[in-house]
Amino acid sequence: QAPSTRTDVRDCSTDPPYLPPTATNSTVRLAALRAIMQAHGVQAYIVPCTDAHMSEYISERDARLGWLTGFTGSSGTGVVTQDKAALWTDSRYWTQAERQMDCNWELQRTIWIESIGLWILDAVPVGGNISLDPFLFSIDTWNSYSQALHGSGRTLLPIETNLVDEAWGDQRPPPTSQKIYNLPEAFTGSSWQEKVAGIRQQMEQHVRRPTAVLLSGLEETAWLFNLRGEDIPYNPVFYSYTLLTSTNISLFVDEGRLSTSAQESLQEGCPGTSCVELQAYGTARDHLRHYAQDNVTIWLGTEYTNYGLYGVIPQEKLLEDSYSPVMLAKALKNAKEQELLRAAHVRDAVAVIQYLLWLEKTVPQGLVDEFSGAQRIDALRQAQEHSRGPSFQSISASG
Repeated sequence: QAPSTRTDVRDCSTDPPYLPPTATNSTVRLAALRAIMQAHGVQAYIVPCTDAHMSEYISERDARLGWLTGFTGSSGTGVVTQDKAALWTDSRYWTQAERQMDCNWELQRTIWIESIGLWILDAVPVGGNISLDPFLFSIDTWNSYSQALHGSGRTLLPIETNLVDEAWGDQRPPPTSQKIYNLPEAFTGSSWQEKVAGIRQQMEQHVRRPTAVLLSGLEETAWLFNLRGEDIPYNPVFYSYTLLTSTNISLFVDEGRLSTSAQESLQEGCPGTSCVELQAYGTARDHLRHYAQDNVTIWLGTEYTNYGLYGVIPQEKLLEDSYSPVMLAKALKNAKEQELLRAAHVRDAVAVIQYLLWLEKTVPQGLVDEFSGAQRIDALRQAQEHSRGPSFQSISASG
């Protein structure tokens, strides 16, 4: 008798192992990755579940851990050696991982980097290289791995070519091509020029007198320029970096994706110090490296800056805070934003009241389950003015 879906998890102790229909066969994918690791002289490869901007939610194109393991939870780390593979995730996802992974993978029921480090030390002999993509690790996470392996005789080796991407090949989803649009003035309360002026004033007043602010978090650039995109499901952001100096502004983005009105809004105030120079998204690191050669101080937030960018800035030219001044400015809502937040909550309350009334009628008739309930609340919210869809997949009920 087939197990019920509630308990339908893999059983790797039987011969042959039992795998539920939800499990992904990772044998070919792991073999491809291991061949590439061997070519690079790598004994262990670390695969996180984030993107180059430390985003909590990611696009399909960045779901490397999901492709490699089959596990689609929002939090996890994988490590692959030539003969072992393991996934670390927290208790929200243990059952899900047992349903989605095949027996090539060990499940480690913790998320501590110390635990990952101990596993690696046990699996990789002295003299071995442990590698990762420096663009997918925050400064703090990189430092934690470095500390965990320090003095062990193993080398932490950054490789800028992502080895999972190489194994994934042309099956990897293409970059998004959807347009980046600008928010109408009625929704912002401040023009982007006013926001830039405010950040530059903070730079002037800071005791270290930074000459530039580096923005890596996707919501930072979106907020600063009053732009929005659809690169990541449920998140109105787009792939970008910004280097804001006291004299110019460089926005690293796929220029062809900017709508006409977005391009026009960025050219207001040109020529002058409020002129936005559009640069290719992929050139951010080289541009930053070149800028850092001069007599400069670069202010950044460590929470969202990846180690790949951080590593090109000499230590003495860094001004580090947990969050950039833009992230902190974004958190302080102006009067217009406060008014709009209240109005949005009123519209949302209307949708929720309509939903509760619908539930009262339909639940006793046995006509609604968790999924149809989620669809209903999404539809009621979508019917309200200015809706751009939910901010995450509805978690509508339990049982």
